[in-house]
Amino acid sequence: MKILLIEDEPGLISVMVRGLTEANMQVSVAADGTTGLEMALKHQFDLIILDIMLPGINGIQICREVRKVNKAVSILMLTALGSTENIVTGLDSGADDYLVKPFKFAELEARIRSLVRRRGTQGQEENSIHIGDLELDFISKTAKRNDKPINLTATEYRLLEYFVKNANKILSRIQILENVWDIDFNMGTNVVDVYVNYLRKKIDSGTGQKLIHTVFGMGYILKEDPS
Repeated sequence: MKILLIEDEPGLISVMVRGLTEANMQVSVAADGTTGLEMALKHQFDLIILDIMLPGINGIQICREVRKVNKAVSILMLTALGSTENIVTGLDSGADDYLVKPFKFAELEARIRSLVRRRGTQGQEENSIHIGDLELDFISKTAKRNDKPINLTATEYRLLEYFVKNANKILSRIQILENVWDIDFNMGTNVVDVYVNYLRKKIDSGTGQKLIHTVFGMGYILKEDPS
């Protein structure tokens, strides 16, 4: 696996490069945002590990620029800021996962394995699926309702995909966290509710029939029948 590490802390760079290399991964390093963005756009990587606070260009900007031209590469963000607002900002910029500093190397490896599994399941399913007038295309990672395109962030798309693949099932917040983000967030965070509300506004707003429903005390469900 080819990894681009964009990080400016020398001590952390040393630990991560040593550990990832010992795990048989090929690691390239950029110690500032400008160099990191240039490398990310010029070369092919399987995974980008990206700090948010960087000299030159910050990680949020880098992530957005990369996503304009590359939807396939996995992006794991690193930051010392772990609030719901910062998590949402990082994921909205196009990151696939989020790791708060300080972290143990074993946790980093677990996140990487999770992202690899996620990439590996792509293409092993039907190209698209319909739920009522909602269409989700797994190849282009796009959604339409009543044939009108819906603009989704990467995280919103993964959430909708999980709902669609589990249509008519009640999904708890824990299930959503584990399957959409593949990690255990602090259960005090309301990141699931925040993203469900984002998705509702884009999927259900202005339509005659709502698809995403709250099941009080249990979680959420996507279904055609509102009853």
